[in-house]
Amino acid sequence: MVLQGKVALVTGSTSGIGLGIARSLAGAGASIMMNGFGDADDIETLRAQLAEEFGVSVAFDGADLSRRDEVSRLVAETIDVLGGVDVLVNNAGIQFVAPIEEFPEDRWEAIIGLNLSAAFYSMKAAIPAMKAKGWGRIINVASAHGLVASANKVAYVAAKHGLVGATKVAALELANQGVTVNAICPGWVLTPLVERQLLDRAEQSGTAVEVEMERLLSEKQPMSKFTTPESIGAMAVFLCSDEAETITGAALSIDGGWTAQ
Repeated sequence: MVLQGKVALVTGSTSGIGLGIARSLAGAGASIMMNGFGDADDIETLRAQLAEEFGVSVAFDGADLSRRDEVSRLVAETIDVLGGVDVLVNNAGIQFVAPIEEFPEDRWEAIIGLNLSAAFYSMKAAIPAMKAKGWGRIINVASAHGLVASANKVAYVAAKHGLVGATKVAALELANQGVTVNAICPGWVLTPLVERQLLDRAEQSGTAVEVEMERLLSEKQPMSKFTTPESIGAMAVFLCSDEAETITGAALSIDGGWTAQ
C-alpha cells in the first residue's frame, strides 16, 4: 500500500489505459479522482466498483479538458473533495489520421489541445500543492510516438513529442522539490478500443482476430505481444514509490521493442 493516504487524479480514466492506471493506483492505496467521457450510469458503476474493490475513496468529475478553465477547476475540485493531489496522471488523449495537406485544422487544434495543452494546464494547477507538501508524482502518458514518428499522424506525434519535452522541463524545475515528473511511452496496448478495431479488421478482411493482431503488431513492434493497461498501471505505481524517487525527466518505453529499432 505504497500510496495509502495519497490522492491521485487520473485524466481519461473511464476506460482503457487510464482505467488500468486508476485501478493500479487504487490497489496501492490511493484515493482516486476519475475523469473522462462516457455514459453517466456506466461511469457511476465503475466508480462504485473501484471504491468497493479497493476500499478507497473514488470520485468522478467530467471536466472537459479541451477548456483550460475546466482543467484548473478539475485540479481544484480534486483538492477540495479528496483533500489533495499527490499524484497527477495526464492520460486523456485523442487521435486522427490523415496526410498533412489533408489534415483538418480543427482536428489539429483539438488534438494539441487535449493531448498537450491540457497536460500543461493540469501541471500548472497541481504543482503548487505538491511543492507545498514537498512530495508529488506527475506521470504523463505519452506514446512511442513521443519518441518516433509515423506518417499521417502529424498532430498526435507533435503533441506527444511536446509532452515528452514538457515532462523534462517540469522535472528540471522540480528536481529538488520532492516532486518527480516522468513520461510513460506505450506501444500497442490492448484496450477495448483496439479490440474493437481488431474485430472490424478481421471482419473486413475475412481473417481471424489473431491474424489481425499479428499484422498490427508487426507493423511497428519486434515483439508480437500487446502491452496491457495493467502493465502500464504497475509502471505508474512503481514511479510513485520511494524506490523511484530519483527517476525523473525520463521517457520510459513499454513498447515491445518499437523504439529500439
